Amino acid sequence: MRSNATRTLGSIGISMLLILTVGCGFGTGSGNSAETTPDTPSNTTGVSSPSANPSPSNPASSSASASSSSPAKTAEDKAINDIISRMTLEQKVGQMILAGIDGTKIDSSMKAMIADQHVGGIILYKNNFSDLAGSVRLVNELKKANKDNPAPLFISVDQEGGKVSRLPKDFLAIPTAEKVGRTGKPELAQEMGAILSNELSLMGFNVDFAPVLDINSNPKNPVIGSRSFGNDAELVTKMGISLMKGLQEGGTIPVVKHFPGHGDTSVDSHLDLPIVQKTAKQLEALEWIPFQAAIENGTDAVMVAHILFPLIDPDAPASFSKVIIGEQLRGTLGFDGVVITDDMTMGAIADHYGIEDAALKSVQAGSDILLIAHGYNTEKKVYDKLIESVQNGQLEQSRIDESVRRILTLKHKYQLSDDQVPTPTLDDLPNEQIRQWLTRLK
Repeated sequence: MRSNATRTLGSIGISMLLILTVGCGFGTGSGNSAETTPDTPSNTTGVSSPSANPSPSNPASSSASASSSSPAKTAEDKAINDIISRMTLEQKVGQMILAGIDGTKIDSSMKAMIADQHVGGIILYKNNFSDLAGSVRLVNELKKANKDNPAPLFISVDQEGGKVSRLPKDFLAIPTAEKVGRTGKPELAQEMGAILSNELSLMGFNVDFAPVLDINSNPKNPVIGSRSFGNDAELVTKMGISLMKGLQEGGTIPVVKHFPGHGDTSVDSHLDLPIVQKTAKQLEALEWIPFQAAIENGTDAVMVAHILFPLIDPDAPASFSKVIIGEQLRGTLGFDGVVITDDMTMGAIADHYGIEDAALKSVQAGSDILLIAHGYNTEKKVYDKLIESVQNGQLEQSRIDESVRRILTLKHKYQLSDDQVPTPTLDDLPNEQIRQWLTRLK
């Protein structure tokens, strides 16, 4: 049974505590409206070029560094630290899990996962969507189930365009990144991001696992292909960062993927473990370029891929490599935002490593959120593994707090809320905007 203090925290919630402390909260809407747009660069199409030699002494974007010392930022930090100090270990670990669900309607398993394991986010796939009304009803019910937890849910989806499009068919289809990339016009990519954000906001989503920043350098790649803006680093960078900005300015959290680069694989990590024989210098010269630019342009979250790079770390794929996450992404590239794994139930992990052990190693390496997209039992085992690891000393409580601080800071930045969203009508959908945008792609 939860203590009175914990129940009070759940009912007050993180946004109210932030309102009381710093005069601002997560907001009262869906968290994706224009009124709650987070601070983003005012340059709508410009992309900062990555440094030629990334260094640990230049760890983050200049805008992030400038804002970190402001009084408001300090007050927000103190408020978030206060919230963390009131959270139970179980609530903290739950924030670090983003889980998948089965079906198109709320059920006892979904409710239990949210109420008992306190998961911090949910991902929906194509088979979780029904019609407009049913899909929004599911999102609203998930949010309602989260009412006693200390922070609103990440409601997430892979909505890239092309073959990776999950929303109901009422929305006009958006083409592949490859097709948009052929135009070479970053303003069209930015508008694509704005359209995607608009679609997701209407449905109650606040996270999009996009853009794909992989450079499609291997024509035999079975999983990236048309999901990439192209096979040129400069093109992928300018188009990808523009799409990222469009999402951000619409109030949707973009998750750039799949670090350190999935474009030169010949194996689909959903099915097996890709192995890429490249050194860090080789990755820096090509694959890292879009990710470095994303970091310098204020990306909020990075997804790490299930790929083994034996010349960099022969013992662990990127998704739980201390070298790739800790030394390279966190250190060399200076990323201090939220790191999320690709789905830990994919064949690359499930068929080669124990999912629970891999999840623990990923957190130890520096990941903040574990994506467990399939299986309520699997999610529960990972949750139990992390709690047990803190209790037996394998995992420091301070390491958990570090990730929870990043997660709550991101949720606050975008003013996320579990407020219900109305069911959109067909007239609410941005289909006319999409039609006009499509004419400019030709």
